[in-house]
Amino acid sequence: MSETKKEHVVTENEVLQKAKGFWDKNSKLITMASTVIIVVVGGYFIYKYWFRQPEIAKAADAIAKAQEYFAADSLHLALDGDGRNLGFVKVASKYSGTPSGNLAKLYAGETYLKLADFNNAVKYLKDFDSNGSLQTQALVYGMLGDAYSELKKNDEAVENYKKAATTFESNSTLSSEYLFRAASLYDVMGKSKEAIELFQQLKDKYPNTQRGFLADKYLGKLGASK
Repeated sequence: MSETKKEHVVTENEVLQKAKGFWDKNSKLITMASTVIIVVVGGYFIYKYWFRQPEIAKAADAIAKAQEYFAADSLHLALDGDGRNLGFVKVASKYSGTPSGNLAKLYAGETYLKLADFNNAVKYLKDFDSNGSLQTQALVYGMLGDAYSELKKNDEAVENYKKAATTFESNSTLSSEYLFRAASLYDVMGKSKEAIELFQQLKDKYPNTQRGFLADKYLGKLGASK
């Protein structure tokens, strides 16, 4: 004799009772979690719209005059300000968490390089964040190479020149220039083997650039011309 299986029909009342039981057990935890989410999300929007965006706007205004001085080659005013307007050093410090504050580090590094203050040039260039821009990063490596070279820190200079040459290779003019500087510095350091290797790379990879045309001359000087 077969038995008929009875399906248990869940009533609306049972659902409400289960929900109530769950709430009774977990109400404190749920309330706490909800409060945390509200505080975090609310805090983010308060920071973004009340503090972050106005700070970004102030930083952009602050750097503008220093950029004008830089373009006019008034380097000391660009770097230190004019008494009413901030220079790159103060913008980098005061607005360090903003895009303009970060950009001020790059400007300060290049300005110090032009003023032959190579230690400060290194300091600011190393602190600058290129934010994924390969061409900008290549230029920064190149300037670091120049600064280290002037400081007679030849190993550091060569390494930065090599990074500058390989970071954004699609720009043949830029890459060939820094590959040439690295090879030339190896030559000055008496490291002929390394110099030959880089001059040969320059000839092979960038034969149609200005520096590529000179590669054979330097390879011949080093006794390595084909």
